[in-house]
Amino acid sequence: MTGDIGPTLKPVYPLYLANEARQPNADLEVTDKFTGEVAFRVAQADAATIDAGIAAAVAATEPCARLAAYERQAVLQHCVTRFKQRFDELAYALCVEAGKPIKDSEGEVTRLIDTFRIAAEESVRMTGEVQPLDISPRARGYQGIWKRVPIGPCSFISPFNFPLNLAAHKIAPAIAVGCPFVMKPASRTPLGAIIMGEVLAETDLPKGAFSILPAHREGADLFTTDDRLKLLSFTGSPAVGWDLKARAGKKKIVLELGGNAAVIVDADADLDDALDRVIFGAFYQSGQSCIGVQRIIIHADIYDRFRDMLVARTKTLRAGDPKDRDTFIGPMISQGEARRLHGWIEEAVAGGATLLCGGQRDGAMLDATLLEGVNRSAAAYREEAFGPLAILSKFDRFDDALAEVNDSKFGLQAGIFTRDLFKMLDAWDVLDVGGIVINDVPSYRVDNMPYGGVKDSGLGREGIRFAMEDMTEIRNLVIRRK
Repeated sequence: MTGDIGPTLKPVYPLYLANEARQPNADLEVTDKFTGEVAFRVAQADAATIDAGIAAAVAATEPCARLAAYERQAVLQHCVTRFKQRFDELAYALCVEAGKPIKDSEGEVTRLIDTFRIAAEESVRMTGEVQPLDISPRARGYQGIWKRVPIGPCSFISPFNFPLNLAAHKIAPAIAVGCPFVMKPASRTPLGAIIMGEVLAETDLPKGAFSILPAHREGADLFTTDDRLKLLSFTGSPAVGWDLKARAGKKKIVLELGGNAAVIVDADADLDDALDRVIFGAFYQSGQSCIGVQRIIIHADIYDRFRDMLVARTKTLRAGDPKDRDTFIGPMISQGEARRLHGWIEEAVAGGATLLCGGQRDGAMLDATLLEGVNRSAAAYREEAFGPLAILSKFDRFDDALAEVNDSKFGLQAGIFTRDLFKMLDAWDVLDVGGIVINDVPSYRVDNMPYGGVKDSGLGREGIRFAMEDMTEIRNLVIRRK
């Protein structure tokens, strides 16, 4: 795919209600994030449609739970096959609706396929345990056995930045364990989930097993508040996520929220290798990742050299049309988000920070930007940037670098470039984050690993097997032998 040539997108797309395509309207306009023009329209669910989707999921609870493991696996394997066949279409749709550079879009489709493939493998591995109970004379002759059973109808709300793979991390585990679900994809980027709905509709899932219902947040309260739903899995901003938790009632909650990820570059690091990875971590898909590198903490002995390397490389990054294969920096999701982050950069500079490179904005396009000397009270340091901005600082003692990583209300992932085994183990003990990546950036994730954060970064873990655990409950069986 070169230039702006790609598969043709349809002008109008349906929603999916109880496994079936419905076109009640074409009210949701989705823009090409680079041109700002309307690229296509999608049917938008109202409260009555969402209610019907939840009712259908409730009705499908028992049929979904009765699916044999090989039947659930077959559904997931069908998805893998069809996603491979529709690879270019999925990548181009993502490039248009999210403004994600085409190479990154293709990478996300690859991860979508991986996620469903992992789920297909895990769907036939759900095991329980035989547990001896005769731990005292009163329990002699008793034996326990437990297994995992589906939790029931689930509610999924997915974000705009990884609209394929982060939706997949909810949908695929639900199918793997036999949970029906309703999903609200991000209204800015609904098409990836709609295409997943098209593929799921080709399978033999019980009627009501899934509904894909694009909706604006204001009209989607039932996804959160309806007591018929047994689990809510939300990926998005902390402000929204914690509010949803407060209103969710008795259902189980999984939240994958924001970050302010830091990477430590120690004095013994391979600087050329670290440079490649830090540039990627800070600026891939315009920094719109909750584990994007926002803080770069560099040992004083190498600070000047590595800073100069970072600035020189950042200035070479090509920005522009995400459909062009040479583009590395595409648009942010909206002009409003670009204005917000540009304002934070200007605030930091006014507060004494040094602008090393970047800092200019044109519509939704914001230059890849490096700052140093940022006051820790500034929004650019304290909050989640979620854009192409990284902040440099220096340290002398490794313990001080660890303390700086922890100086955040977020705790998703951290990266450390070091060859010192003992520093690695110290970091594993001390850092208050969900994951630590050694000799790479915090932006690294493999789709089968436990992924999630602490503090304001959320609750629970994604990663197929771990999401499957959240979507199931333990059912115990006790046997007495007289």
